[in-house]
Amino acid sequence: MQDKPDLAALIGSRICHDLISPIGAIGNGVELLMMDGAAKTPELALIAESVANANARIRFFRVAFGAANGDQRIARSEVAGIIADMTRGGRLQVEWTSPAELSRREVKLAFLLLQCLETAMAYGGKIRVERNETGWLMQAEAPRLKLDPALWEVLTERHPPAEIGAGQVHFALVPEVLHAQGRRLVAELKENAIRLTF
Repeated sequence: MQDKPDLAALIGSRICHDLISPIGAIGNGVELLMMDGAAKTPELALIAESVANANARIRFFRVAFGAANGDQRIARSEVAGIIADMTRGGRLQVEWTSPAELSRREVKLAFLLLQCLETAMAYGGKIRVERNETGWLMQAEAPRLKLDPALWEVLTERHPPAEIGAGQVHFALVPEVLHAQGRRLVAELKENAIRLTF
């Protein structure tokens, strides 16, 4: 019997697919205006920066929330590019170490957990992500963390809580993705650091 399709992931893929083209077109339009000699006004710079940020977020969401079949692969260079674009100019720094090619399913899980770390690091900090022969290690350090114990408990349970907001949906998705991949997450939370292994 075939598994039911992951409708939420398919919806995520569809939304990202449909948004990436118009956002790319806006970015191209801004580039053409700049090449055509338009004054580099603060307004034009703001539009260019906003388009680049939206483009990076959608590429990130496409991996984190989109469909990922078992045999799909993603290059480390693409992952690094998405993360670099998404964190440019922000308070969060992410260092990514992995083989040159990765399972898209595994990167999906890592991206969802990156979002969990990002939620806890509202004031910025550093995250190191490493994929080695034994599995994944994610280490986050920040001068100040914003930890909600109830959200972090969700990561180890199969069923999401009755009430969870859109801003925390990544916490609710992690257990299902872990289960689908046959992985177990170990989370160590400290005052200024978080360590995740899976």
